[in-house]
Amino acid sequence: MSDVVLGVDIGTSSSKGVLVDPAGKVLASETREHHVDRPHPGWVEMDGGIWWEEFAAISRALVHDGDNVTAVGVSGMGPCVLLTDDGGEPLRPAILYGVDTRATAEIAELTRRFGGDEAILDRCGSALSTQAVGPKLAWVDGHEPDAMAKARRLFMPSSWLVYRLTGSYVLDHHSASQCTPLYDTDARQWYEPWAGDIAPHLDLPPLVWPTDIAGNVTAEAADETGLPEGIPVIAGTIDAWSEAVSVDAQNPGDLMLMYGTTMFLVHTVEQRVSTANLWGTNGAFEGTRSLAGGMATSGGITGWLKELFGSADYPELLLEAGQSGPGAQGLLMLPYFAGERTPIADPDARGVVAGLTLSHGRGDIYRAALEATALGVRHNIESMEAAGGSIERIVAVGGGTQGDLWTQIVSDITGREQLVPSKTIGASYGAAYLAGRAADASCAADAPTGSSVPYAASGPGVDIATWNPPSHTVTPNPGLRQDYDELYDLYRQLYPNTQAVQHTLARRQHRLSNATDTRSTA
Repeated sequence: MSDVVLGVDIGTSSSKGVLVDPAGKVLASETREHHVDRPHPGWVEMDGGIWWEEFAAISRALVHDGDNVTAVGVSGMGPCVLLTDDGGEPLRPAILYGVDTRATAEIAELTRRFGGDEAILDRCGSALSTQAVGPKLAWVDGHEPDAMAKARRLFMPSSWLVYRLTGSYVLDHHSASQCTPLYDTDARQWYEPWAGDIAPHLDLPPLVWPTDIAGNVTAEAADETGLPEGIPVIAGTIDAWSEAVSVDAQNPGDLMLMYGTTMFLVHTVEQRVSTANLWGTNGAFEGTRSLAGGMATSGGITGWLKELFGSADYPELLLEAGQSGPGAQGLLMLPYFAGERTPIADPDARGVVAGLTLSHGRGDIYRAALEATALGVRHNIESMEAAGGSIERIVAVGGGTQGDLWTQIVSDITGREQLVPSKTIGASYGAAYLAGRAADASCAADAPTGSSVPYAASGPGVDIATWNPPSHTVTPNPGLRQDYDELYDLYRQLYPNTQAVQHTLARRQHRLSNATDTRSTA
């Protein structure tokens, strides 16, 4: 029998799993696509039961006789809010991470109640925003009090999978550090005064590190998934941090740039860096710190455009976007189609396409979308460095790295090189790597629950740089720098110059949605 590890990630648009051997070779992979629910503008939800159903289906598809699965790694989108009763039964759909912007009133109220942005930033590493868990809990309490009254446990996709696999109710420290304002990032523990104020009846989970063994596969879970009973399951973490691990971008000075449904940036810093327009968090490994940013959408816009354009497929659209050329024939887009997270933290921002004429085609619009995300990446990078970050190396990962156009546009607009690794599978591969460390001789499969895998673990197959060496480097074209600098200046002007109109339209959208909801329930 051959030793393998299983890594599974629950993402925004799909769940992905990989079966990996001790040398890092992907032996098999499996994907299950899904959709999130958007019942109102600003709401983004998902049935948490789908996470387990898709994990079980992926596991059964990947694991066969002859595979000696030595450990399981998990990760998932986050921070999310899945509330259950004390028996682990979900009480409502999970509220997703910062793309769900419903809790704007709660953000303002909790910020006032707890002493303002600076007080929260000092204790939690991040100010309150749509990314934070606390305001979402307060929203449920205010709008669905019956559900909150029954709520006893808080899960995210990775911790939900751990619970269903092992029965252990835990959360990793990185995920907890995005539960602002419930968690103290310096003390590395729940901050009871604020947690008790927001959700007094919630039994917050014990805290572990992503590399800790959270428990072992139960007999019931083994029957549902086809996994062997008793194998260890690591705690895992939020997908972007698992993705950073997957491409060896978790060292000080590294920036992981994740091309996905949303664009996400994780910069590993030497010591804590805090600023109100980005997220300061614990890293994936004990003792590490991150400064992170995330756009509300990126690949989501390209997918939306593909649907609007009907029969066009991605290769065709990329070809036409390439033919459009730098500057998209005079178009400029703001990519705020789902509000925006960092660095403007404006849930009522809206998408703008400026410069349209009757001569523009779909390739020009698609090119403008790719450039818009690159302009947003530059804005985030500049914000990170202004806050005290020091970016020395950028590593690109995710589905958007397939093909050369999008990554080249990002390098051209930011003026930064990007290293593209051999494998850009993403978070599921990072989860498999962390599981592989748990199965290494330094942390045998029979290690007790809660034992930690040291970051410097050694042995065959535990070096991620060996698992996933560099493939190539994307280098910016210096001949485009002046034109793109001018476009970036226009980009930075376009948002403040249209903000009032965007907000007025957002209010109209909310009113229309509420009116429709009232009619549908009359």
